Amino acid sequence: MFYVKEALKDGVDVTVEINDENVFCRCPVCGKEIPVDLESILKEGDGDLFGTAVLCDECAKGWMKNHGKKSET
Repeated sequence: MFYVKEALKDGVDVTVEINDENVFCRCPVCGKEIPVDLESILKEGDGDLFGTAVLCDECAKGWMKNHGKKSET
């Protein structure tokens, strides 16, 4: 089990288990809070929790439109 632990004042710790329902991040473009599936991000072996950004669906569509693979015509 993986968990997050935060020390509060007066020596009280809060511990929360990390599971497939409680991991979120903020889209680095618009700031929207989005759920994250850590398994899909880390399964390829090249992702990490510090250097990985997850875009919301709307911003990802915009990014793909501007930076995605160009179709050949």
